[in-house]
Amino acid sequence: MNIHPLRPAQDRPFKQVDVFTAEPYLGNPLAVVLDGTGLSTEEMQHFAHWTNLSETTFLLPPSASGAANGADYRVRIFTPGSELPFAGHPTLGSCHAWLQAGGSPKAKTEIVQECALGLVRIRREGARLAFAAPPLKRSNPSPALLAQVGAALGLKPQQIIAAQMLDNGPVWLGLLLDSHETVLQLSPHHLDLKNLGQIVGVASVEAAQAATTLIARSNREARAFGPRPADAASASWAPTELEVRAFAASAGINEDPVTGSFNASLAQWLIADGLAPRSYVAAQGICLGRAGRVHIEQDDNGQVWVGGDSVTCIDGQVSL
Repeated sequence: MNIHPLRPAQDRPFKQVDVFTAEPYLGNPLAVVLDGTGLSTEEMQHFAHWTNLSETTFLLPPSASGAANGADYRVRIFTPGSELPFAGHPTLGSCHAWLQAGGSPKAKTEIVQECALGLVRIRREGARLAFAAPPLKRSNPSPALLAQVGAALGLKPQQIIAAQMLDNGPVWLGLLLDSHETVLQLSPHHLDLKNLGQIVGVASVEAAQAATTLIARSNREARAFGPRPADAASASWAPTELEVRAFAASAGINEDPVTGSFNASLAQWLIADGLAPRSYVAAQGICLGRAGRVHIEQDDNGQVWVGGDSVTCIDGQVSL
């Protein structure tokens, strides 16, 4: 592809990586152009539209300010329809590809990736990578938006335990639902979601099904859902698995197979409000025939880390 005929296309190293899985073709695929130098934004967007994957990334040298603050490389992240300031599975997949291609981090303990949102720290846990969840801004959704999204998802009001606007670059409407069954049986009206212009993530916590009555009117973000004891946040939680789905028709993807950015903001919200334990594994992608696994851990400093395995499925060159 060359949409600028005055500049000849060149062969560039390329990988297609499956993220949030250790077994090929069960996670979320990512296209990675390992040398994006000289490409215009228009060319990058055109190629991302052509790959038709949820995200395509282009690796570049860090900016001067990024390099001065320890960045090892810079990444630009595109959906088929737009550029993102940050996204989770492109963060892990790009880092995996960069390391596999011979990238050598400046620091011994972590890799620092620069993206439009800023610098993102990535640590290695054996073969698995985990990124530090960016700072989260959250707020209550408007009742009108919540009602419209609920209708588009086919939800009854009583099936929504809690709701938050979650902003860590992408702005998700996050919904905590009453059961795994509710999450997995959703059949959204994607055109309605697209017309609303809102990306939406839904989740259920196994423990939350037995703890619906623990969610407070005093919960500062999710009110009017029932009483919650003061010690709920410090309760002794059994090992818990989350079931997650993410719908992003307004970004060109009806349903994303496995979503790092949403899982990052979801974890920060649920852990802070005592609705999930500090360490858990989230499952995502089953409705698309995938078996994504997102490993969440909050460290002793309160930092949430979002981890997952990655595997390279295609390794070669692309003409751009």
